[in-house]
Amino acid sequence: MNKTIIAGIGSYVPEQVVTNTELMQFMDTNDQWIQERTGIRERRYVRRFEETTATIGAEAAKIAIERAGIAVNDIDFIVFATLSPDYFFPGCGVLVQRMLGLKDVGALDVRNQCSGFLYGLSVADQFIKTGMYKNILLIGAEVHSYAMDFSTRGRNVSVIFGDGAGAVILQPSPDPERGILSTHLHSDGSDAEVLSMPNPGFHAGAHRPEWRPPVPPQKYGGVFITQDLLDKEDFYPYMDGQAVFKKAVVKMPEVIMEALNTNQHKPEDLQLLIPHQANLRISQFVQQTLRLRDDQVFNNIQKYGNTTAASVPLALCEAWENGRVKEKDLVCLAAFGSGFTWGSALLRW
Repeated sequence: MNKTIIAGIGSYVPEQVVTNTELMQFMDTNDQWIQERTGIRERRYVRRFEETTATIGAEAAKIAIERAGIAVNDIDFIVFATLSPDYFFPGCGVLVQRMLGLKDVGALDVRNQCSGFLYGLSVADQFIKTGMYKNILLIGAEVHSYAMDFSTRGRNVSVIFGDGAGAVILQPSPDPERGILSTHLHSDGSDAEVLSMPNPGFHAGAHRPEWRPPVPPQKYGGVFITQDLLDKEDFYPYMDGQAVFKKAVVKMPEVIMEALNTNQHKPEDLQLLIPHQANLRISQFVQQTLRLRDDQVFNNIQKYGNTTAASVPLALCEAWENGRVKEKDLVCLAAFGSGFTWGSALLRW
């Protein structure tokens, strides 16, 4: 059976750099407070009314396609991972299909937030290995800046996230010494609301009675967007940062070790770990737990913030461009996020 290789990789970050100091104009915060808690110095925001999750995803895709040495029409399937789609529906996959001028190829949207790229990678890997597709375009892209609460009330969330995109072209390879060795996916929905954006939504308070909206005057409808929701501005992301941190620092090392053990490897065998860029403190904790050297871990959250589904491909692309990833290197990708969902992939570059 063929292995799945990353034949081309690309990334795109918006031009606009937003520093911690600039955020002080909108909320009670400062550079030291943000860096101590997250490690973030700056992030990128898209050009308002011009760039979207789909458009920046398409830009990253064009670079990956060129680097893979294929034509756009060679792509036979698209997987798009994001939590910030342009539309509630349809998904971004078909929008990228339209932008690239592709006809009739399948487009799958993955809504697994921070671990979305890894979930998409695992799905695409199965398609490649079984011979169903030969050139899969996998994109992770996010535009958070359109939906953050830029006030002191929302600072714990808004200072963390940034915009960006990463993309890869996945192909089959007969070389047994290259490609994806294994992928590992997990979830635990017992604390699903700990990191969530429940409104607007179709839940009508069914999962949390305290979230039940006022009874509307009409017999049907009226519970998706209510005046009460608008009056309270109850439509921003919610995060219990401490709860997320406690879970992440347990599950991230576990799933990394699962990938290594499955393939009879040890942490010292890794050339590079690309962790999801959620919080530099989480990455450092994972590194210490696994006793990895600094040269075995790549972080770029300092420059881009948390770009959720885009963070792993964005970091992988930058590491490759900087010569940190070379042919036959053993590379591990790992992520943890909302859901909770988490996963890992071990590959031989």
